[in-house]
Amino acid sequence: MFQASNHSSVTEFILLGFSSDSTSNRILFIIFLLLYLCSVLGNGLIILLICLDSHLHTPMYFFLSILSLLDLGYVTSTVPQMLVHLLSSSKLISFGGCWMQMYVFGALGLSEGIIFVVMAYDRYVAICFPLRYTLILNWNLCVRLVVGSCSCGFFLSLPHTYFTMSLPFCGPNVVNHYLCEGPSVRSLACMDTHLIELVDFIISIFVVLVPLSLILASYVRITMAILKIKSTQGRCKAFSTCASHLIVVTLFYGPGIYIYMRPNSNYSPERDKQISLFYNVFTALLNPVVYSLRNKDIKAAFIKVVGSQEGN
Repeated sequence: MFQASNHSSVTEFILLGFSSDSTSNRILFIIFLLLYLCSVLGNGLIILLICLDSHLHTPMYFFLSILSLLDLGYVTSTVPQMLVHLLSSSKLISFGGCWMQMYVFGALGLSEGIIFVVMAYDRYVAICFPLRYTLILNWNLCVRLVVGSCSCGFFLSLPHTYFTMSLPFCGPNVVNHYLCEGPSVRSLACMDTHLIELVDFIISIFVVLVPLSLILASYVRITMAILKIKSTQGRCKAFSTCASHLIVVTLFYGPGIYIYMRPNSNYSPERDKQISLFYNVFTALLNPVVYSLRNKDIKAAFIKVVGSQEGN
């Protein structure tokens, strides 16, 4: 039977990162710094454009701005510390710091996963009930959906973090990762963790499969509605508005399912680092690219803002 323990001889962890070679770390520092800056600039630009252009003051773009905001927090919860560790000889993180990073990382990730469900619902209403779109998704409901999504994310991250960090850590404190992620930290516990892994797996089923099922159900209804559109141009436009969302959902959920829903016997530190890097750093970078390149409204807003600045 698993019992949470408040006693631990470990007061800090060492995040091993990617390499012990200083030259490799300097190269990685430059690469990850550029990726981080591009993520911040890309997501920040989307938020700015949506705020400045009144034509983008719709539920769809409101949810997109929230997604970009979550991406900013998500990547900032891990990458700045990773950059410091790449150049520093010390790769320490305090026990409390590890606790907080794991919680915030999980909370933002879960919130983003739920926001994807809200965005799928937005597309469902827009395509299946176009004439009632603004009546159904009024601003009051939009705000409540966002607040509810974030509240659920921050609440559901608590049990995962609490159960993991309450384990007794008696000896080894080297985490073979670039961040404090549950499976990597849990592998250092000096007790059997099968029960907590089962609890974690059950939580993962709830927070991954339920949102995915809702997204799938929304897109089944959306596809049925699109196929009824007689105009080929109308069908293409409707599919185009959904394609960006489906791409980012796949990029986000695919790696997350592998990390949190695979058997513990398949745990591989090196592979986990690479996969976590993908859904933590690269997804935050790709989201603004996918949405901006496939979205005429975002492009038009960018040209409009740039044009107005040049005019001044």
